[in-house]
Amino acid sequence: MPDGSLSLPARLYLLAWDTTKLKVTGGTHLHHLVRAGALTELAQRGLLKDVDGIATPADADGRTGDLVLDGLLELVEESRPRKWKTWVTLRARVTLDAVRAQLAADGYLRAEKKRVFGVFPSVDYVLARVPVVEALREEARQVLAGPLPVSAVGDRDAALVALAAAAELRTFVSGKERKQYKDRIAELTERSGAAAPALKKVIQEVRTAMIVAVTAASSAGASTGG
Repeated sequence: MPDGSLSLPARLYLLAWDTTKLKVTGGTHLHHLVRAGALTELAQRGLLKDVDGIATPADADGRTGDLVLDGLLELVEESRPRKWKTWVTLRARVTLDAVRAQLAADGYLRAEKKRVFGVFPSVDYVLARVPVVEALREEARQVLAGPLPVSAVGDRDAALVALAAAAELRTFVSGKERKQYKDRIAELTERSGAAAPALKKVIQEVRTAMIVAVTAASSAGASTGG
């Protein structure tokens, strides 16, 4: 994947950008997708482990050096024990905001200050590196469609595609393609947790919780005409 230094949540956020309309998609559930990505990467790195269904820090001194991932790890450490599915939604916008700020600091986004109603300060983010996002999408599409066998796909790349497909990210995959590649997506989900049997369970729980959150958000938006 291009820009291999980018975290999984950062890649998922960039993948949500429509590079033609220069708009970010994902609607009311983008923060759930980004949080699911952060939880998955922390689990893959061995910094969060599963203890009877509870997301538990594995090492009090463990850190990644990534502000977004370490911020979530600290949040989990300082909070009472909670299940993985709870962490997919609990204060998830904090992780999304941190990802955007990090990407702006690194030059992938451009932050433009504005005032809502002419009074309240706010920030709009503009995509600054369109070719990077297009390259990311193209390589993710190759992971989705092959020809590389799933066994040869890295765990983070597998998680990127599995989570983006589960979140129904339209900038990446259509509904028709999700059906077409259903079996491969399932294999990529398994590959995401290939490092250990316990990790497979965690990845599946996070993915399922995200799907539930996405469905709930979409239903709420439809009922309000959003």
